[in-house]
Amino acid sequence: MNDAPEELCDRAKAGDRAAASELLVLFHKRVFAFFRRLCRNHEDAEDLTQKTFSKAWASLPSYNGRSSFSTWIHGIGYHVYVDWRRKKNPVEGKADEWWETCVGEGPSPFEDAAERELASQVYALVEQLEQGSREVVHLHYYQGLSIQETADVLNIATSTVKYRLRGALGDLRSKSAEPKLRAS
Repeated sequence: MNDAPEELCDRAKAGDRAAASELLVLFHKRVFAFFRRLCRNHEDAEDLTQKTFSKAWASLPSYNGRSSFSTWIHGIGYHVYVDWRRKKNPVEGKADEWWETCVGEGPSPFEDAAERELASQVYALVEQLEQGSREVVHLHYYQGLSIQETADVLNIATSTVKYRLRGALGDLRSKSAEPKLRAS
């Protein structure tokens, strides 16, 4: 099937298990990747993904289509993440091995060593950003949400998303110009 998520959602709300299963297939990888990048741990990302879908299924009758299904499920996920972060203080640093296991778009880790090194450096720089800036970068660039969808997920104004993205990009540009990131 190639139904739109909103149509699948309507069918799932009516009790169609196949539609609910298809929604899970469509969004599981994206939600898991979102958590994997934010919480920096495969097992925690799995747990948070499961909690998000559990809450989503329980809340499915309340989904009214005011936002896209993607925005809605990422919003639930974001709140699950915030609750998790309040309860647990995750370690800030990441090993190089972690970056090699990240699910993401683009070339595989084995395609180009120079590209992997640059990507690792960029990801490390993103992780040094202030929490609010890091969250908008994760949602907008890594998850592919629009400015409006990112604002909806974080429950902030679109102008705040733009401000944080502009600041994050400025910080990343200035840090990437430092000698340690210049090509040899």
